[in-house]
Amino acid sequence: MRFFGTTWLNHDGDYTARRVAVSLGSLAAVAASCHVLRLAYEGLQLAAVGGFVSITVVVMFAVCSALAFGHTWGSFTRRPDPDRQSTLRGLLTIGFLGSLAAYFLRSLKEAPGESLHRRTYETALAQYTRRTTKRTGNPAKRRPRG
Repeated sequence: MRFFGTTWLNHDGDYTARRVAVSLGSLAAVAASCHVLRLAYEGLQLAAVGGFVSITVVVMFAVCSALAFGHTWGSFTRRPDPDRQSTLRGLLTIGFLGSLAAYFLRSLKEAPGESLHRRTYETALAQYTRRTTKRTGNPAKRRPRG
């Protein structure tokens, strides 16, 4: 929601342009991340660390990226638990490619986190409306019509 200001609320202003820019930016970040991982893998090959280490690194990045994708995708629809978030910080850092991919895919549908913010906003608006709506007196003191 950082890149959208309040345009996500009514999809007005330059909301569409911002969504396109966020989608392209996150896709560029995914591509750059893949390039960095490729360079790291080539560095392992140059260092001749062996097949076991190379396979272990590839599997580690794949598993961490898959877990980070699932966690990030889920955080767009419900608030993450802060304790679990701090526990998973290392895994999410290693699986940064999965988080970026989830952000890119979600930005194709809506502003990432928009549905969560919209539910929170609508709940707060309904509570505010209930609190500020005035009653027209005590219903028990009303006289019967007729």
